[in-house]
Amino acid sequence: MNKKMLQKIMVLCALSTGLCADGMGVVNFASCISDSKMGKSEQTNFEILKKQLGTHLEATEKELNDLAGKLNDSEYMDGLSPEADGELREKVRLLNEELMRYQNQYYQVLNQTNTKIVQQISAKIASASETVAKAKKLDAVLNQEACFYASPSLNVTADVVKEMDARYDEEMKNQAKAEK
Repeated sequence: MNKKMLQKIMVLCALSTGLCADGMGVVNFASCISDSKMGKSEQTNFEILKKQLGTHLEATEKELNDLAGKLNDSEYMDGLSPEADGELREKVRLLNEELMRYQNQYYQVLNQTNTKIVQQISAKIASASETVAKAKKLDAVLNQEACFYASPSLNVTADVVKEMDARYDEEMKNQAKAEK
């Protein structure tokens, strides 16, 4: 069963068991990612990784484009021996294969990294939501995406982000101590 379907079932169960709005809260998942310190840090790390991987990809693509330009230059090609012509074409073919391999690896690594980040942040949101729910005496905190509508008064996103930030600060402090 997929995650969205499970969320919808949870909402329906909550409503059918008489869970009142006073005992519910909603969290905007995207805002937790974009507004929390952890989310911002992970986004920055993701962009750095993307840039690092992209640099090698761009260099290979530039080299391939330079060689393709030579292949399209009839004057240049006319000046080459048949052996040099064959070598140039083979080099272009190999670089093209290499570029395709790099592109596949690039997208695969980025996709895997993004999935890992979303899973980690999702776990942090769930944990922070539990703390907020206990503090506010809420019976449930739902992902806002699981609701067709939720009153703005049910939104506890800011509280969840605040809890996530406090935990992130503590983790960074502990990590700094461990590195000393």
